[in-house]
Amino acid sequence: MLRRLVQRGIFAILLVMVSWAQAGEPPLKSESFLVADARSLERIALRGDPAEPMPIASITKLMTAMVVLESHLPLDETITVGQEDIDTLKGTRSRLPVGTRLTRREALLLALMASENRAAMALSRHYPGGRPAFLQAMNVKARMLGMRNSRFVDPAGLNPGNVASMQDLVKMVRAASEYPLIRDFSTREQAAVQVGRRLVQFGTTNRLVKRDDWHITLQKTGYTSEAGRCLVMISEVSGRPVIMVLMNSQGKLTRVADAQRLRRWLETGGSVTEARGGKPRLAAHRG
Repeated sequence: MLRRLVQRGIFAILLVMVSWAQAGEPPLKSESFLVADARSLERIALRGDPAEPMPIASITKLMTAMVVLESHLPLDETITVGQEDIDTLKGTRSRLPVGTRLTRREALLLALMASENRAAMALSRHYPGGRPAFLQAMNVKARMLGMRNSRFVDPAGLNPGNVASMQDLVKMVRAASEYPLIRDFSTREQAAVQVGRRLVQFGTTNRLVKRDDWHITLQKTGYTSEAGRCLVMISEVSGRPVIMVLMNSQGKLTRVADAQRLRRWLETGGSVTEARGGKPRLAAHRG
């Protein structure tokens, strides 16, 4: 009798091991990732320390957008790109020359859809109290959201001092999704904006937005040398809205490929948990 029970126990363990091996760990190029239920924020999959602060690059612009919208400043008011909005830290290029006049709404659209740095910088400069007051508002908003491991020192994400943990980013993404304009602008495929005498076409920085097999309700990409390629978004996986956070992916297209690999892996029932400082271990997918 005891032998049969032991044999059954061993057989059950082997079945679990086989199912885990079949699910496997997703072969992602991103150094860290976190997937959470978009409603409950329950973790579904994880690699890395969810509380570790790390540079977030242009994902910052989601917080910038929330601060702009909460200011209730007129979206149709014209603002101007100034010399102070030029990136002297990274030397990034912009299609918005100094002197460009655009509405606050257009600047917000370009910051979210095309990740235009000068648009984000101009938005912060045309805030009551200027950029210092804007940065203070960003950090206050982060504290209000319970983002305990976050800090903002510029509105575009160029400065590596802009940091947040993955669990903080999940909170920020869900908060940003409560703004219809952020959902709309961040998922636009393209837009034409008058720049001087020319009508200039701008496009999304996330090619997944253009794919019919993805239902994305909010997204933001980011890249600096310190942060690597980053991506946050809300999308449906097997009919369930989830928040994906992909951090420090190496290679121009790897964050997009990682998002697709992660979705396929989740759809087959895999999930990952990881103890702090340890290697990923496989676990049965919940829900």
